[in-house]
Order: sequence, then structure tokens, then C-alpha cells
Amino acid sequence: MKILFFGRGVIGTQYAWAFEKAGHTVEFYVREGRKEQYGSHVNLRIWDARRSKKDRIVKEKWPIVIHEEIKENHDYDLIFMSVNSAQVSSAVKYLAPQLGNATVLLFNNFWQDPRIAARPIPLSQVVYGFPGAGGGYEGDTLYGGLYKMVQFGTFESEPTKRDLEVRKLFVDAGFKIMVQEDLQSWFWNHYALNAAMEVEVLKSGSFKNVVSSPEALVGIGRNMKEITPILKAKGSKLDVITKLISYLPPRAVGFLMRNVIFSPRSMTYSLMVHNHAKVGYAVQEVLSDSRKHGIKAPRLYEVESLITQ
Repeated sequence: MKILFFGRGVIGTQYAWAFEKAGHTVEFYVREGRKEQYGSHVNLRIWDARRSKKDRIVKEKWPIVIHEEIKENHDYDLIFMSVNSAQVSSAVKYLAPQLGNATVLLFNNFWQDPRIAARPIPLSQVVYGFPGAGGGYEGDTLYGGLYKMVQFGTFESEPTKRDLEVRKLFVDAGFKIMVQEDLQSWFWNHYALNAAMEVEVLKSGSFKNVVSSPEALVGIGRNMKEITPILKAKGSKLDVITKLISYLPPRAVGFLMRNVIFSPRSMTYSLMVHNHAKVGYAVQEVLSDSRKHGIKAPRLYEVESLITQ
């Protein structure tokens, strides 16, 4: 496949590297002026969970191809888009007139209906999924990681030809596919957990501070308990993680996060330490629905004033 990655973000860059290693042609589109800023390569310092434990750490100066425009007569088979939730609307509007026959993989989280978020891209050309990757840039070095599992789903009765082609792309590159039968509920649950995390980041100042603080990790459990009624009001099915967090006392949730999920030696902890993503948008979207449904969420209201545009 010939694949264009929309932006040179943390998620896209790591999958681009993985697909190039699997024999595909990968290129990046960036905004005008960014090509010179980014340069001709990326220094990779990533964990690759597809590999055996002794070979998982990748250290590589990886040359990349960057463009500042998408030509009308391009021959890309796939356009890979994994951007912050706040950027989805502007990104799809820019891309739609230049799409051609390419498939668009929206590798994103959604609180709204993903089919509405994809407009004006024809839904027949859209594939929905969610990455298993993370991390962040420190200067021109990407400190990140790729998990083996990736999520996919469809809003059709059966996966389309484009769905199957994209899933095969990942499987052939060594990833494992998990198909979500209720994709909308899966997005909602995952988005809710992101918002619960963002509340603590707003309070403490960084993802690193959150995963290093027992009290902040307890706070995530408290935040999820406030968000769960909002999920139910939206008509979401609760997944296993949401049910577990809702059932357990917040301090038990904090204990599990500190000693299992975000153990200081874990890959997940390392990815969070280098995560410098802007936060607040997810909290705003959840707050909007809390007001719409008349559900109180005082812990979320408490940080609303800390959100910057």
C-alpha cells in the first residue's frame, strides 16, 4: 500500500514506521512551514510489543518523507488520520476535497457519533479504529510505544471491503485485531476514561504527575464514578473496565492503577511520562452532556476554569 499519514503525530509516526518495515510506502502531510521545522528524520526511542522482550526497545534515526500539500491526482491507497479529538472536524473538512479514491482510517476517539464527525468525507470510504500506542516528543526524539493490539469496528451490518483491507494491513504488519461489536459504546467508555484522566492532569499539571501520584490515581476512580451516569444517559453499554471502576472503592482503583497499570517499570507508565498532549477538550464534551441530561459532576465542574483554548 501507499499510505499518507495526516500530520507527524506520535501515533501516526509509530504506525508509519511499522508499516514501512512491513514493506509499504509511507509519507506524511504537514501544514505549511512544518516540513522545515520537523526536518528529514525522526529519532525513535520506542517500545515495540510485537517483538520478544529482549528486542522490544527500538533506537533508530528514521528518515521520513514529508509534504506540505496533497496533490489532486495523488495515488494514495490509504490516508491515516489520528489527531486530537478537537482537530477532527477541521482535518476532515480539509481532506474531503482532496480525497480521491483513498480509504480514510479514522484512528481516533469519539464522544459524538463518529459518522457525523467524519462529514463531509463519504462514509463509504471511512474505516474506524483505535490505536494501541502512545508516548510523546521530547525535541525531535519520539519516546513512545506500540502495543500489539488494535481496535476496529464498523457501523455497517458487515465489514466493508475497505474495512477488511485495512485490518489485513495491520495483521500482516504483526498486529493483533480486536473487533468491537458495539463500536459506539466502546468509544464512549474509552472517552470517559480519558476525560477522568484529563481532570487529574488539569489539577496536577502533567500526565507524569498523575501517574506518579497515588492520590491522583485515586481521583481517576472518583471521576469515573461521576461520569458513569452520563454514559448511561447517553445509552452506552458499560464495558468491563467501567463496571469495575464503578464497583470498586476509589482507593482500590488507585491501588490497581499504581501497582498494575501504571507500575513505574511498565511500558504504560513510560508512555504517560512522555505524553504532553493538550487536555481539557474531553472534559468539556462530557460536561456538556452532564448539563444536557441534568447530571451533577462536581469534580469535573471544579476543573472547568483550568481549561485553556
